[in-house]
Amino acid sequence: MAEIHGHADPRFHAVREAFAQSFDSGEELGARFSAVLEGEVVIDLLGGHADRAQTEPFGERTLTTLFSSTKALAALMVARLVDQGRLSYEQRVAEVWPEFGQMGKEALTVGQVMSHQGGLSGFPEEMDPAEYFDWDAICAKLAAMAPLWPPGTASGYHPITFGYLAGEIFRRVDGRTLGTALRQDLCEPLGLDIWIGLPDAEFDRVAEMDKPRALPRFGEINPATKAAFLTPWSQPASKNARAWRKMEIPSANGHATAIALARLFGAVAGDGWLDGVQVLSPHARDEAARSRIRGQDLVLPFEMSWGAGFMRNEAVHPWGPGNQSFGHSGWGGSCVFADPEIKLACGYVMNRQTAELLGDARPKRLIEALYAAL
Repeated sequence: MAEIHGHADPRFHAVREAFAQSFDSGEELGARFSAVLEGEVVIDLLGGHADRAQTEPFGERTLTTLFSSTKALAALMVARLVDQGRLSYEQRVAEVWPEFGQMGKEALTVGQVMSHQGGLSGFPEEMDPAEYFDWDAICAKLAAMAPLWPPGTASGYHPITFGYLAGEIFRRVDGRTLGTALRQDLCEPLGLDIWIGLPDAEFDRVAEMDKPRALPRFGEINPATKAAFLTPWSQPASKNARAWRKMEIPSANGHATAIALARLFGAVAGDGWLDGVQVLSPHARDEAARSRIRGQDLVLPFEMSWGAGFMRNEAVHPWGPGNQSFGHSGWGGSCVFADPEIKLACGYVMNRQTAELLGDARPKRLIEALYAAL
């Protein structure tokens, strides 16, 4: 039996067993699973190793790359602007980002862009993947780009470009980058170990990733899928891993602990407050999380229900039975979600990735065991 650290309330003993089972079966290298229920931390389990050589324990201070679970943080930060009355999901993007209003994108709203309806899932024309490290250049390319499908007619997941779109909308309204505002407004005041744009001083804490041996199953390939995932320039590329960690890409390169994610979204699932700081009002949460489009996604091989940047649980149920649950999953298995119906939030991070695009078996077992115990 694997050695599991941390704690779980006695009623969640089955969650601990499921967590240990994933290590015993060889599915995990290092991982952490945390849950907050009605404002209280009821589960915080961790185990395994932070490196592939299995010499470094996966500890309480170990940071893990979130990949697309980062998008839940970007969605939250944009929702905070709406909550503050500084932005509306019904606003045209071009009102805050004038250069964006061209090539058929003039009428696109913030809510449509945040729910992957903008037709900008990736760049069809060849480019240098290192260009992703030039924020202004990528935003200029997105502003000048013609949509890959008629905007507003369907969703098509934007794996990388979402972060630049949400981040530039945020920057145009707030003046700061999204990652800077996340750190200054939430993470520093609340002591949350969450980063979009990782400082040099934190690099030594990052878990080494054990990448999947297979490619995800994308289903039928179309131009939107190809641009999103299947060109040599669809992902940021650099020989300098430090540059990638330091760069703010609010769709892909967040770093965090599971307990920090669970605490932050535990506030979102409840009354919106955490340790005297208002994270998000329930009204703004409901507006951010409500379904803006549901149907077959043009990029992912699933029927999807999208809020304003949040995946909704109702279509494919990766996070238990709740139809009102929302959050995001990341490449390889990570996830964070909030269930406002029962005021529950969970965070799961790991460093052995699978090829699953959504609904990784490891967190799914943990979440199902948790709900079964409620």
